[in-house]
Amino acid sequence: MKKIGIFGSGSVGTTLADGFVALGHEVKIGTRDAAKLDDWKAAAGPLASVGSFDEVAKFGEILVLAVKGVAAEGILREIGEAILSGKVIIDATNPIDDKAAPEDGVLAFFTDLRKSLMEHLQEAFPSAHFVKAFNSVGAHLMVNPDFGDQKPSMFIAGNNPEAKAEVSDVLVKFGWEVEDMGKAAAARVIEPLCILWCIPGFLENRWSHAFKLLKQ
Repeated sequence: MKKIGIFGSGSVGTTLADGFVALGHEVKIGTRDAAKLDDWKAAAGPLASVGSFDEVAKFGEILVLAVKGVAAEGILREIGEAILSGKVIIDATNPIDDKAAPEDGVLAFFTDLRKSLMEHLQEAFPSAHFVKAFNSVGAHLMVNPDFGDQKPSMFIAGNNPEAKAEVSDVLVKFGWEVEDMGKAAAARVIEPLCILWCIPGFLENRWSHAFKLLKQ
């Protein structure tokens, strides 16, 4: 089992951490306030630990970026490319503009369709292997989503085929059907799926849905 390092102690980070622990992986969550994860650590058991972002980056063979989009680059720059080099980084972030309220249920992004946040991060840390995933569904559905006989689709993108294969294996074990959309440029359209996913939630308080790609 590979060691998993997770940046971010919110609902996305802890949900994915629990999913990895359930599969038998050692997991370390990075946070600036370790005390707030005391209850999570106690419940998660001996495979779970907490540390600084730097400690998490050194620990994890696979890393998960589960922080606010506005904070992602800053955290990775604190760690430095030397530590991140060669690592698979599952990028669950979205470039949500925290300063702008949703308009008719539509979130505002600080990026546009000419470049995604993941592309920006990949250019900033070229020796790391970013794979977009988990950004287009709520945290409560990320692990073992139950839609009866239907498996929901998780769209992924990234430049490194081996990294995408590793992430795909995780997604399948978490109950998803993987749809590989190609290289990092595809994150330009995967990231805005977050906006679409959130509209029923903001307008009608409906949050228990996921995307499905139908194929003939």
